[in-house]
Amino acid sequence: MSLSTLIMEEMKTAMRAKDTVALEALRAIKSEILLAQTASGSKEEISEDDEVKLLQKLVKTRKESARIFTEQNRLDLAEPELAQIAVIEKFLPAQLSEAEVETVIAAIIAETGASGIASMGKVMGLAAAKLGGTAEGKTISTIVKKLLT
Repeated sequence: MSLSTLIMEEMKTAMRAKDTVALEALRAIKSEILLAQTASGSKEEISEDDEVKLLQKLVKTRKESARIFTEQNRLDLAEPELAQIAVIEKFLPAQLSEAEVETVIAAIIAETGASGIASMGKVMGLAAAKLGGTAEGKTISTIVKKLLT
């Protein structure tokens, strides 16, 4: 089942349950999907990789907003953002732990023979391709830096 179809089903459920937070998050996902589809000029379905990237972007924006609201002692605004993150993350693949990500990156470094921070770009490209959707880019970057220095 495509992400669009799944989102529509979840929206119906949220409407019936009068769950405004979930409904807002689901509408944001639907909006981003429609924008991505029309950006290419065709009404085709977007690829699964693009869907995952889109969802990760939505989570990242909400995490940043929640962090800013928390710093400003606006918990009334931070809580809905965190609740929306939980709704959006249901559609993302299971995230790997830092230890699992570190194991994969260590294997990539061993394969390529990379050493030093100058090889970071090459390792990041391979790691992002291999871990796509199962780890955040910031986490990957931090671990790559740690292992190459």
